[in-house]
Amino acid sequence: MGLVKYRDALELQAKLVECRRQGSISDTLLSLQHPPTFTVGKRRTVHNIVSSPEVLESIGAEVHYTERGGDVTFHGPGQAILYPIISLREAKLGARRYVEGLEDTMIKLCALHKIKAKGRMTKETGVWVENRKIGAIGVRISGGGIASHGLAFNINPDLNFYTHIIPCGIPDKEVTSLHKESFLQLPDEDPVTQQLIKCFIEVFGYEDVTWKTT
Repeated sequence: MGLVKYRDALELQAKLVECRRQGSISDTLLSLQHPPTFTVGKRRTVHNIVSSPEVLESIGAEVHYTERGGDVTFHGPGQAILYPIISLREAKLGARRYVEGLEDTMIKLCALHKIKAKGRMTKETGVWVENRKIGAIGVRISGGGIASHGLAFNINPDLNFYTHIIPCGIPDKEVTSLHKESFLQLPDEDPVTQQLIKCFIEVFGYEDVTWKTT
């Protein structure tokens, strides 16, 4: 979908969640990027935003409060975002297994680029290269077991934005990106995003996938 304002993406997800609950659509995956945006999860850990509103405004970043799980994170250009709108009941997935599948999606992508990544970290959801976070996860499960929000994988964002927050509320860990970790010549963002989508499809076992571009 290209670059989409965060509020517009929230509204679209809400509509699709209701459609999925009613059964008028099948499982749907949104692939997009956001302009510079800091988001706060449902625990409202706004104290992990360490810069003032004036500073954030000066760097062109918005702040949004959401009902997803997880802590404070950053979204911006150079970061691949997948928002799956999925019926976990129909997929016979529990919340933990679903989150692990999102981790496996990003781990699989890293492996394609010869990067050893890991998930299943105690109290530290997401995907890591040693002690550096390369992919974040924040999920909301609505009534009827419909999942929304999802994952954010750093391909090549401006990592300086992370200095304005304590990413995911973890003060002693760094944030990294595919470009920073790889010793290979990497393709542009779009092919890497396509790889990420294909990894998601493989991890969750989808068939007969229809691709649409907006």
